[in-house]
Amino acid sequence: MNVTAGPIALVGSGEYLPVLEDVERTLISGRGPRYVQLATAAAPEGHESLRRWHALGAEAAARLGAEQVVVDVVDRASADDPANASLIENAGLIYLSGGNPAYLVDTMRGSAVGAAILAAWQGGAALAGCSAGAMALSASLPDVKHPWRPAIDGLGVVDMVEVLPHFDRFTSWMPDLVLRRVAGAPPGVRVIGIDEDTAGIVGPDHILEVVGRGSVTIVDGAGSETDAWEVRGHRPLMISNVVLHSLPAGYRFDLRRRERVATPNLRAIRGGEAAT
Repeated sequence: MNVTAGPIALVGSGEYLPVLEDVERTLISGRGPRYVQLATAAAPEGHESLRRWHALGAEAAARLGAEQVVVDVVDRASADDPANASLIENAGLIYLSGGNPAYLVDTMRGSAVGAAILAAWQGGAALAGCSAGAMALSASLPDVKHPWRPAIDGLGVVDMVEVLPHFDRFTSWMPDLVLRRVAGAPPGVRVIGIDEDTAGIVGPDHILEVVGRGSVTIVDGAGSETDAWEVRGHRPLMISNVVLHSLPAGYRFDLRRRERVATPNLRAIRGGEAAT
């Protein structure tokens, strides 16, 4: 990230809903009141799904007193349309909502609209992705239904993470998901699980701050050992020497240094840390 770039919000769920209105308000505050919204990830679901996302986005923009700007990118042709790319200009907040993350990446990568989004963000606009949008913005994109398969490249805007959204729900559905993704993440990439109605906001200094009702779980397998490459399907795997950080709202994490940012009101005690 460059020092003039705006913040990036990686959101586990809850885009355009009142539960995360404060996050959206914080992101657009001090920036132009143009709230640019792309429901591209939902395009494979059809026009009714897109209409629903646009309606939710209109309500969110109205609550913020901002102008809703819908960029109706549904395929590669519309992603390369100069008219759509021009709609990104002067954005205060750009939001990529949920759906199919692989479709979103394939549609946006190298496109005119994708380039316009990057230029606006690098110029100071805030950028947010929820669920599929958050996954697409990260370095690698896992197949959560088949977590033992290799990840594909994401858009790499946040180039040190692989995002698992809906994390509190996913871990109840697929308890081995985290271990398999830690074992399968590309070198140098940390797996970040973001709970529903929760966001990790990343600044140009690579510091992630947690906001919302849940937690952000950061799993660093840089020094781990595993037999994942020999295990197929849902059979148990071995993994050890993994570093885990589970951070609720208000805590911060340095993605570059791979460590929690010290908080003055915490003191180390045997077995962990507690507030004084």
